[in-house]
This record gives sequence, structure tokens and C-alpha cells, in this order.
Amino acid sequence: MSTPASGDSSDCPAPEQLFGRFHIPKNHIFYTSPSSLTVSFVNLRPIVPGHVLVCPRRVASRLSDLTDSEHDDLWRSVRVIQRAVEHAHGCDSSNVAVQDGAGAGQSVPHVHVHVLPRRSGDFDRNDDVYDALDAWAPTERLAKGKEGASAKIVVLEDSERVDRTSEVMAAESSSYAKIIGEENGVSV
Repeated sequence: MSTPASGDSSDCPAPEQLFGRFHIPKNHIFYTSPSSLTVSFVNLRPIVPGHVLVCPRRVASRLSDLTDSEHDDLWRSVRVIQRAVEHAHGCDSSNVAVQDGAGAGQSVPHVHVHVLPRRSGDFDRNDDVYDALDAWAPTERLAKGKEGASAKIVVLEDSERVDRTSEVMAAESSSYAKIIGEENGVSV
């Protein structure tokens, strides 16, 4: 059974999470795996509505840095999250992507899986989503820096990365936690 992070505080509330060096507030985390090795949170700069991130709780730069338990838990969690965001957005398809290392476009040195619920026609060319993922960064300044940039990636301070409001992200997080709770028989 999963533990929605924003659920009943008597269950197991999620602590604040580091994403690389960024602090993710508790109310943006909507899922904590049963083992507590993996969390999922709403995205500051979503490419499509429902674009969320799934990552190990421990900061690890590359997939190869994960323990077997962390790796397995991460991918089990991705399946749970994918179902939830597809349900929330009325989609039956998703892109699930990992940029593993700076050379692959990873802008935050912490393993994370992008889950993007998709529907026909959301991009002019279906594969344009990959260009959008490649250009994605946690801040607009970083995204602009990726245009024709080298593999060196600069990660901004938390205070410089404000795009969506915390209230909007908390409301989205709460809606996903509710869906996951309903699917797993957990009252949220």
C-alpha cells in the first residue's frame, strides 16, 4: 500500500525533500513509496499538464549510483505515479523519461524520472516532446542556458527558481495524493 505524502498526518507525512540541492516543500510531495525510498512531486516548470517527477529520496546523481533496492523501488513507484497522473488528466498514454547525466540533458544532478501524461495532438509533431524534455530545466534561466550549451550545467539557488506558485503546486500535489490513496484503499 502506498503512502500519499499529503495524506493523514497520523500515517507517515513526508519530510521536506532535497532534489539535488533544491528543497521541495512537503506539500508538493504527493507520493512516498511504502519503503520510503522514493518520492514523487509536482513540477515547477511542467512541459504538459500533469508533468511530475519521481526520484529516490537519497540524492544520487546517476541511475548506476542507486542501490538495487532504490532502483527497483523507483521503477515500481513510476508505475503508480503514471497511472495516477493519467487518471487525473484523462489520458491513456504517457512519456516516461530519464536524462541520466549532464551529457544527456540532466539539469539537476539527482536521478529523476519525468512522467508526462499525453494525449493525441498535444504537440504538433508527437516527437516534439523530446525536444521539450531536452530543453527542460528547473528555471527559465537554466533552460535558456541549455540552448546550444556545453555539458556544464549551472544549478541556481532555491530563491532564484520561482515559476509556479506554491499554492498551485500544493493543490496539484493534493489531488494526486487523493487519487493514489483511492486506488490503494488509503483514506486521504
